[in-house]
Amino acid sequence: MVLINATIASTGVIVSYIIYLLISRTYASIRNAATARKLHCEEPPFERNRWPLGIDSLLRTLAADRNHQFPTDLLKRFNDLGCHTYRYEVLGARHYRTADPRNIQHILTHKFADFDVGTTRLGSFYPLFGRGIFTTDGEEWKHSRALIRPQFTRDKLSDRNLEETHVQNMMTALSPLIGTNGWIDEIDLLPYFFNFTFDSATEFLFGESVNSQLGNLEGHSIGNSMSKLVTAFDTSQKAIATRRRFMDVYWLYDTREMREACKIVHEFADHFVRLALAKDLRKATVEKSGGNKDQYILLEALAADCKDPIRLRTELLHTLIAGRDTTASHLGWVFHSLARDPQRYQKLRGIILEDFGTYEDTHEISFAKLKDCAYLRYVNNEALRLHPVVPLNARLANKDTTLPFGGGKDGNSPIFIPKGSTCYYSVYVMHRRKDIWSPDADEFKPERWEGRKVGWEYLPFNGGPRICIGQQFALTEASYVIIRIMQRFGRIQSLDPDEVVRYKMGLSNSISQGVRVSMHSA
Repeated sequence: MVLINATIASTGVIVSYIIYLLISRTYASIRNAATARKLHCEEPPFERNRWPLGIDSLLRTLAADRNHQFPTDLLKRFNDLGCHTYRYEVLGARHYRTADPRNIQHILTHKFADFDVGTTRLGSFYPLFGRGIFTTDGEEWKHSRALIRPQFTRDKLSDRNLEETHVQNMMTALSPLIGTNGWIDEIDLLPYFFNFTFDSATEFLFGESVNSQLGNLEGHSIGNSMSKLVTAFDTSQKAIATRRRFMDVYWLYDTREMREACKIVHEFADHFVRLALAKDLRKATVEKSGGNKDQYILLEALAADCKDPIRLRTELLHTLIAGRDTTASHLGWVFHSLARDPQRYQKLRGIILEDFGTYEDTHEISFAKLKDCAYLRYVNNEALRLHPVVPLNARLANKDTTLPFGGGKDGNSPIFIPKGSTCYYSVYVMHRRKDIWSPDADEFKPERWEGRKVGWEYLPFNGGPRICIGQQFALTEASYVIIRIMQRFGRIQSLDPDEVVRYKMGLSNSISQGVRVSMHSA
């Protein structure tokens, strides 16, 4: 009898909750429709679901991600609906997607105060990154940005000694692979790019590099603790990326492996934070690694303005993910594209040799000269257009608001965005719109940038108040690496038999199959 009563009570609770949801949604729909009429808004196209609660849409997204086709599936959704902004629902929640530069500009600038990055990003990122520049809103975000932004001034971009040190380590790692005929028969360049950016980023941030590039070389050792750090950083990132896929129920993914990996990363950062707050950081890093005593160390600069050890740690880790993964992913896409286009590789290499000299007799590679190298800039732009490192981003409406375009039959009417709705904007889809970029928008064609002036239709580094403050730093570092590799290697050939590009969607967008090539030493 007790069991029967408990079952009846449980069923009553469930039924009551379902009724509550139905009433709430009906009331919200009536209210939203009335508000939309007052604002002269019209509905955008709606992506219809075959299964209740949009389960089929969610499963389609997960399958596309599992098959490394998430960005291309997103593009197909837009094309199938024949529009640039649409509404969809998943698990009862209302969402919008847009690839309209006018709407994206509206979200990121004109109505910046109406949108937040939201609690879902903070919650999913929190175990590794905590509260920092990428996970907070309002005054807390402004404080983070004010703390970090001064560290990316032009004088910091002018010193290329840091990159050269780690380029030489990369070449040291590549040299044993060069055969007597001058060829590296087969190599995946992507891990080398990730190791390079990890090494340079940790030295820039902490004053000491993890030297991951040298770890597998005979006669070199990075030590057990550094080796554990490299593994832990990758493990924790993968876990955070998985939590992101769970959206509002990110908390369902919480493993012991993730927590242990995050702890190792935190302990590494905390060690240097303690040294910086005790004003012993420079002395300790110079004594341990024999580094330049006048070298710029970002943590030291931050510690002059901030004494909170947790805040210092979180901002450093936010900067580390931006400095490591995005640049490495971009380098992978550049060489993936050039390896499949040997004529353009030779064209760029000829310009580099003319402007910057040979590998052994290199002219000055300054920030000013990099900006003046137009074709190198076109190659970077084109790789970022086709393969932006953040192909999809999101903002949460913190109040009832609107988007200016996408509603009605012609798509020119405003759209009402109720409070709590998520607006996703896809730079990947926008960058491949044939009405903006011409019918060859899917092709790698750096020449399209000659004489071209762009606005919000090209957005590889976000825009508005939250525009990436490290974009020039990233482009300068990537350009430097491109120059040094192309000086060193005269020819490159793609060994990837798969014409289908596959995407690895972590915290940045990298190429899933790697950059498998053969290379000939110059």
